[in-house]
Amino acid sequence: MTLRDQHVLITGGSSGIGLELARQAAAAGARVSLIARDPAKLALAREAVGGVTFSAVADVAVEAHVTEAIRAAEQTHGPVDVVMTSAGVAEPGYFADLPTAAFERAMAVNYFGTLYALKAIVPAMRQRGRGAVVLVSSGAGLHGFFGYTAYGPSKFALRGLAESLRAELNGTGVHVMIVYPPDTDTPQLAAENRTKPLETKAITAGGGLWTAEAIARATMAGLAKRRFALTPGAPLTALYWLSSLLAPLLFWHFDRLARKARGRTGKD
Repeated sequence: MTLRDQHVLITGGSSGIGLELARQAAAAGARVSLIARDPAKLALAREAVGGVTFSAVADVAVEAHVTEAIRAAEQTHGPVDVVMTSAGVAEPGYFADLPTAAFERAMAVNYFGTLYALKAIVPAMRQRGRGAVVLVSSGAGLHGFFGYTAYGPSKFALRGLAESLRAELNGTGVHVMIVYPPDTDTPQLAAENRTKPLETKAITAGGGLWTAEAIARATMAGLAKRRFALTPGAPLTALYWLSSLLAPLLFWHFDRLARKARGRTGKD
């Protein structure tokens, strides 16, 4: 599908993958709307994206904020044609050390922050018989990785939502797509690395480090081809297709990497 003259709304559009998606959508001729929580970052993002860009400050974890921001965007740019949910938080750590609040925050932002946007947009798309939904999950939404007991389940939840929504919207003209990025060079990853267990770093290193620009470019190409699941890179593609068959081997392999890393930290 082409994005020219389309209204593309992006949550988490002030930095990282969301910002790159916004830049590429604007370059393709879309009318772009950005939703993010930090006013200063959002102002800089709007300037960086350029073109016909609308922005609204909102915490995606609060449904009323999301709904109000989307309505304001639609008053400016018309009905949303493509929604991309890129807002997310990650707090890696050892399960025993993570506070319950970290689990609640991950679900509030990563899952419910996506759900609230889709609830405000998808019904109207279905009535019009056209539109596209792009959910940004994570490689951690394909397999349960060491150190991601708070983050991983919230990204697994997006897979369940996307697969269920795809089935329900099949034949309606509304396309659903989910993206599973590997480690991507973004401010969020930099923040993660400050608390990420050594075992987690050892395990995720195999997926390589992507740029936000490359992930956004792959996402746009996948959307143009109306792909459902996008797994950038060979490791995640293999994980997506073979995870069930390879689960016992993957558990053994990742456990071995964790034991080696743990031996360097002395952490039980």
